[in-house]
Amino acid sequence: MLLTKILFLVLIIVCFFFHILYLGDFALVLLIIMIMLPVIMFAITYYTKKKIRVEFAVKDKVVAKGQSFPVQLVVTNTGIFPVGKAEAHIEYYNVFNNQITTFELYLPIQSRNSQRVTFQISSRFCGIIKIKNSQLVIFDPLRIFKFKTAKNIHTEVAVIPEGQDIDGTINYTDRINDESDNFSEHKPGDDPSEVFDLREYIPGDKLNRIHWKLSSKKDDFIVKEYSLPIDVPCMLFLNLKCYDDSDYTLPVFDTLVESLLSVSQFLIANERAHQVVYFNAKQKDFVERNIENTEMLGDMIKELVLSVNDNLYCESPEAYFTEHNIAPLSSFTFITSVPDTNILEYIDEEVDADLKNSIVVVKDSDDGMKVQSDYKGMNIIPVAIGRISASIKDIEL
Repeated sequence: MLLTKILFLVLIIVCFFFHILYLGDFALVLLIIMIMLPVIMFAITYYTKKKIRVEFAVKDKVVAKGQSFPVQLVVTNTGIFPVGKAEAHIEYYNVFNNQITTFELYLPIQSRNSQRVTFQISSRFCGIIKIKNSQLVIFDPLRIFKFKTAKNIHTEVAVIPEGQDIDGTINYTDRINDESDNFSEHKPGDDPSEVFDLREYIPGDKLNRIHWKLSSKKDDFIVKEYSLPIDVPCMLFLNLKCYDDSDYTLPVFDTLVESLLSVSQFLIANERAHQVVYFNAKQKDFVERNIENTEMLGDMIKELVLSVNDNLYCESPEAYFTEHNIAPLSSFTFITSVPDTNILEYIDEEVDADLKNSIVVVKDSDDGMKVQSDYKGMNIIPVAIGRISASIKDIEL
């Protein structure tokens, strides 16, 4: 572009000397044209700049981790002059780290029309992807001038984590919600308020379970199987406070959320309703969400990802325990990225639960060996970044 300006300046100088050396109207007209042409180009391009509007169009605002999704850059020109060449400077990044990816899009812009350019983006980690048009540069037809417009136009897409399979066992406990009417559809239990199934008598069955009225009609003993309550007080507590602000912050955050998702999916698969507690930065308070099925879990995960600020601010878990009296639980699972001794000691000593677990996300297996596990009533489970299935084994919930 600098070369074009120098060349055009040389042409003006040549026309000036041509006008001096040669008499006549042609030399004068040529000089005027060469002087006025840059002025006209400047005016047209400046006018066109004012008539251009840029925006992003994203079909899905929520996508799965690792999945490519299309983004459209929409450039609308309401002016009467087209632009032969424009450069859009695009950058995108996960708001939880500082790694920015940039690239340029080149496109013509028709007059009184909209141009759409589609590009694909994907993310290895969950979080919020911010897509930004830092500027749109347009050039005049002679490429003498350029103007920057549509600065800092942006949109956001939430990237949802994927759960991993974990190994564990479900503890069937006497601690149930007495007011609940949620029972298992697949397993019998000991709750006489609901009949799960009827079957023939097997030696050893209790006599008080015989359905006498039906047995008299069938000429055989028919036994009632009672139902298994699934509304058991079970809590997952996610501590989103990431203490290490570094290249590990995003992978740690990703593993924290996926650990929560994986454990919650395991509970749902085993018909165990449960409660999830986490700090919602947008509401500036801890929120409690009851999870009974995959739809409720999906909604909660979306809300969780969208609620996190880019500075990863999270209130200390002690604030929740100070303000809330936790009822007796069947199981309590604390998910964190730092083995804070004080909070773990508090959970070990004060939280009333039959089973207590602490899932601690660490950078690698070597860091996992350093995590203290000498708590009498709590199971400590180190989880290396991205290795949830390999780390969470034989957990009791």
